[in-house]
Amino acid sequence: MVNELHAVIKSLGGPRNVGRPLSSDRDLNEAIREGFRPGVVQELMRASGLTLKELAESLDLSPRSLQRRRRSGRLARFESDRLYRLARILALAQQSPGNSELAMRWLKRSNRALGGSAPITALDTEHGARQVENVLGRIAFGGIS
Repeated sequence: MVNELHAVIKSLGGPRNVGRPLSSDRDLNEAIREGFRPGVVQELMRASGLTLKELAESLDLSPRSLQRRRRSGRLARFESDRLYRLARILALAQQSPGNSELAMRWLKRSNRALGGSAPITALDTEHGARQVENVLGRIAFGGIS
């Protein structure tokens, strides 16, 4: 869990972007509740290779809202939670194939285990994110996916 936490924090741009030092899950929960700083959006776009529109769609957020948040204040709790969810899946996906380019290709390609949907499109709900995690777990442990 510690390695996953560090990978997630890195894809969010580090403690400075998140808005506080993070050394435990409790710290991360508090940062999500307070709302991440707007730089997290840009950093996650950079780390994932997603455009603002793709990022917004994968989080079920409006691109305009994300754009506005990038310019001012902190993100709302639900926005921070969804950004964390994407960062977590991204970290898990990067562990399996070994690099971010392969991980993003996998996330954008249709997947039979997800009913033919691309994993990135399933991340707009918690249930979909758990399905993607399940598939990534099967990949990590040599199962069929």
